Amino acid sequence: MIALLRTYVIAGAGVAAFHLAHLPLPFLLGPIMACLIAALAGVPMRGNATINDGMRAILGVAVGASLTFGVVVSMFAMWPTLAMIPVMIVVIGAVGIPYFQHLWGFDFPTSYYSAMPGGLQDMLVFGEEAGGDVRALSLIHATRVMVIVMILPFILSGVWGVDLDNPPGALASEIEPSQLALMVVAGLVGWRLAKAAGLFGASILGPLIAAALLAVTGILTHRPPAEAIWVAQFFIGMTVGTKYGGVTGAEVKRDVVAALGFCVILLIVAGVFAEIAVYLGLAPQMEALLAFAPGGQAEMTVLALIAGADVAFVIAHHLLRIFVVILGAPIAARIFGHSPS
Repeated sequence: MIALLRTYVIAGAGVAAFHLAHLPLPFLLGPIMACLIAALAGVPMRGNATINDGMRAILGVAVGASLTFGVVVSMFAMWPTLAMIPVMIVVIGAVGIPYFQHLWGFDFPTSYYSAMPGGLQDMLVFGEEAGGDVRALSLIHATRVMVIVMILPFILSGVWGVDLDNPPGALASEIEPSQLALMVVAGLVGWRLAKAAGLFGASILGPLIAAALLAVTGILTHRPPAEAIWVAQFFIGMTVGTKYGGVTGAEVKRDVVAALGFCVILLIVAGVFAEIAVYLGLAPQMEALLAFAPGGQAEMTVLALIAGADVAFVIAHHLLRIFVVILGAPIAARIFGHSPS
């Protein structure tokens, strides 16, 4: 309990520091940076898995509530850019696996799951089952998410002048109580049903589906209030930062530095695919960048909401990315089964 309270205080200090420095997304980036610094300094910290899942549920409802009937119909026109996602994953794997295996000396399972831009928890589970180094995987994917989430806001504000200080929605006092109650029901029921069905990413996809059904039928007409999105940002940022807890100097020199180099590769590959989509007239620049940037699903949802981007477009691409990576896991497992240990 003390470690948890300490983590909240550190994350809160990060929010305050970012506010005072007038830096973008203080509720998201502040906790990431503060918890990262504290972890590197050896301060014991921890998060709460149930609360973290609850925060992901809020984001799921926010995305689902954006999927009106008109938006759902328009999603069929996304197929050209959606078709680019599997190609991008193959390119990332073709570059990333040799990068980790031959340049940094990781074994094949660790190299494969380090290179795959899937969800952090999914990659840890699959990587462990395949015999990979779970600690290295954790640090590499935490670094991937952190770097991309830290860089994108500055690109959004610097290149397109996006005002990231605007509230990410209406305040709670401006939304009817009945709508707020519907959001709570969609979040809780959707989460539990998805978990019972064994759906991957149940805490975010279950509420997303439940809220989408209510939004498409016109029953749910609002996204979660700004206060809820701010709280979700806080806990998600804190979770990313605490992944570095207990990191050693040797791990920084190998795992974290390897991850930083891979982030450069990822940003280049994602940038090329985004530029292709823009050049072909398939997507606006901001939406293309957010859709192809291989950050965490929850973190990219936050950025899309805050930036005022086409949330449905951005999240559809990230859901497909996660799905394709997870779908490839059984194939990878067969490869590992025939690989020397």
